[in-house]
Amino acid sequence: MTGTPPNGQNDPNETPHGQGDSTTTPSGQDDPRNIPTAQDDPRNNTPTGQDNSDPAQSDPAQSDPATGEAETGGSERGGAETAEPEMAKSTAVTARISAHFGDDRAQISESYGDTTVDVAPADWIALLTHARDNLGHIFFDWLTGVDDPPDAFLVVAHVYNPESGSRLLLRTRVPKDHPHLPTAVGVYRGANWHERETYEMFGVIFDDHPYLVPLLLPDGFEGHPLRKDFILAARVAKPWPGAKEPGESGHGSPSRRKTLPPGVPADWGPPDA
Repeated sequence: MTGTPPNGQNDPNETPHGQGDSTTTPSGQDDPRNIPTAQDDPRNNTPTGQDNSDPAQSDPAQSDPATGEAETGGSERGGAETAEPEMAKSTAVTARISAHFGDDRAQISESYGDTTVDVAPADWIALLTHARDNLGHIFFDWLTGVDDPPDAFLVVAHVYNPESGSRLLLRTRVPKDHPHLPTAVGVYRGANWHERETYEMFGVIFDDHPYLVPLLLPDGFEGHPLRKDFILAARVAKPWPGAKEPGESGHGSPSRRKTLPPGVPADWGPPDA
C-alpha cells in the first residue's frame, strides 16, 4: 500500500520543478529525430517527372536567339579552324616559290592536298635547294620516276617541313632520248639510294652521282623493268591464264583470235599467236 508522502516532501515519481522531462525536447533545442527530409527542402520542390538540371549544360546544340538556328558542335568548328591554317601555309609557300622562280620557270598546282611544283631540268637543283634552305623542307622522304609516254620520264621528289607540317611534290621532266638529270645527293643525302633505284628501273642517269650502280636487280640484268615498253619475257616463257579463249578446249564455240600477254610485242611468242 502506497501512502501519501508527508507534507513538504516530493513524490520521487514527480518531475522536479524547472527540469524537463527526458522524453520532452527542451525549449530552443532541436530534436535530432526531427531532421528535415529531402521532401521538406524547398530547393527540391521539383514537380514529379521534371528535370531541374541546367539546359545549357545538357543540350550540346543550343539555338541562336537571333537566328533561331541550332549552333554547330565544337568538333565541326574545330575542323574548319584546322583547315584554315593549312590553307594559309600552302598559300604562303606557293607565294614564296612564285616570287623566287616566277611563273615562267615554276608551274604550281594543288592535288589531293599537296602542292606540286614543276620545273625544267636546269632548275631542278635550284628548286631542291630553295625548298630546303628557304622553305624549311629539310626532311627528304622519297624520289622516284614515272614513265610518261611517248617521249619523257618524270622525276618526282617528296620533301617535308617538320615544323609546319607542309609537304611538297617537286617534279621535272627529262626526255627519253637523253634521260640525264643532275644528282640531288648534294642537297639531300638521302636521295642516294632513291636515285640508284630510279636509274635501274627507268634508266634515268643522275649526273655526278657518287655511286650510280644497280641497287635491287641481279648482276647482268638487261633493261629497265618499270618502263612501259619493257618486254615481259616471262609471260611468253610461262603459260598465261588469260591466253585461253572460248573454243580452245576442243568443243564449244569457235575459237577467237589468240591474244598475247600484256607487254609482249606482236613478233614474240608461238607462230600461231
